Amino acid sequence: MGAGRTSTTERDFAHPSGDDNHVAGLADLLVASLEILAKAGQADAACRAAGKACAVLRQAHPAQWRKFNALLHRLSGQVRLDER
Repeated sequence: MGAGRTSTTERDFAHPSGDDNHVAGLADLLVASLEILAKAGQADAACRAAGKACAVLRQAHPAQWRKFNALLHRLSGQVRLDER
């Protein structure tokens, strides 16, 4: 590569695509919604949904996966384990 030129990979990393921005926006919205759900006494449901989001995002969108992973860690103390 010549001076001042970047590879496609470097360029894509520096400027996320529109799809990446949409995924990030949707992830932020879902995290906020799940936090509200947990505050409403539904921490178990919020954790289940966050876990599903983690599974979907882990490979293709690791930055967004980290948001849900952090949410799971924050909410895990609020979930009651059923005695069986």
